[in-house]
Amino acid sequence: MSGPSGEWGDGTRSVRAGEDPAVPGAPLRPSPVFAAPFHLADSPPRAGGADAYARTEHPTLRVLETALGELDGGRCLSFATGMAAISAAVLAVTAAGDRVVLPSDGYYATRLLGREELDRFGLRVEYVPTTAIEALAAGGGLDGARLVLLETPSNPTLDVCDIAAVARATRAAGVLLAVDNTTATPLGQRPLALGADMTVGSDTKALTGHSDLLLGHVSTGDDAVYDRLKGWRDRTGGTPGPFEAWLGHRSMATLDLRLARQAENARAVAELLAAHPGVTGVRWPWLAGDPSAELAARQMLRPNGVVSAVLPDEAAVARLVAAGRLWAAATSFGGLHSTVDRRAQWGGDDVPAGFVRFSCGIEDTADVVADLAAGLDSALDPAHGGPALGGLR
Repeated sequence: MSGPSGEWGDGTRSVRAGEDPAVPGAPLRPSPVFAAPFHLADSPPRAGGADAYARTEHPTLRVLETALGELDGGRCLSFATGMAAISAAVLAVTAAGDRVVLPSDGYYATRLLGREELDRFGLRVEYVPTTAIEALAAGGGLDGARLVLLETPSNPTLDVCDIAAVARATRAAGVLLAVDNTTATPLGQRPLALGADMTVGSDTKALTGHSDLLLGHVSTGDDAVYDRLKGWRDRTGGTPGPFEAWLGHRSMATLDLRLARQAENARAVAELLAAHPGVTGVRWPWLAGDPSAELAARQMLRPNGVVSAVLPDEAAVARLVAAGRLWAAATSFGGLHSTVDRRAQWGGDDVPAGFVRFSCGIEDTADVVADLAAGLDSALDPAHGGPALGGLR
């Protein structure tokens, strides 16, 4: 929906994005179209924009892509997973011999993509910490680069990078900039408005937020980049199914409400963890004193629900999970349920054994805080079998 939508608030935009003008007798939301081939009649394929085959064009996907494009501020293409979207953002615009800068502390599967696939395809991959990418770009360190990929806030350590500053440097150097905006979501951060060429999201996580589908997308304001992405998806087949696209569009309508409660819970959880003598390394970009707080306040539009911290060891995390009733052990983040994910168990992140990513759900704040406090007592208090730590009762 164009026009006034840009003046509306986040809740209205989340609900109304992708909607056509109202037609009397029509449903408020279109139903998914379950079709692979479409009638061509006597017209050649794609004549007049008609649908022909679901891998390359589909009405239900267009509804989702229109909605996401409105939130991102660009043209959107949906993908079957977040990693399919990341792969497209990199491989659709690069060729053998190109230099690609990836975050060394971002999502571990992106780094696996670099080591196991991009190197094999002849790309020259360089890994740079999120907090160092701005200095690399500003200091003229982009010679021979074709693409820089940021992830901000980074997953799982929640460092923030100055998108606008990096975008100025990449634009001056003729380098493309893609931003993995999964943790922030389109309501929390607008990378395209800050100068990025692409914004990428794993919509499996907070954007759709119900832990029941895999989905990803890439949006861009550059028509040439869009054409490359579209051609890549058409030829490699990363298109999502219509039911997933419909479910994603339905689910994102509550994004504003879910983010608000998750952020409220995250603030309370971060403060609880920061005050606990048995917990170290608490990170949440909106926590007073966080290394990313000043930049996050300037760059981002709203907080999210992911907090990270370090418990003494693997056993302490296991006790925490066993003691809690509301904090489930699960990977991914951004869903309705509050979850605990000990990242070292996956083997891809350079973090301590007790490093935990807390994904705050939408339960009542008092309940999740009380449950976590009780779990910390069991995990870290010597009286409950925890390690002997100074300052604990």
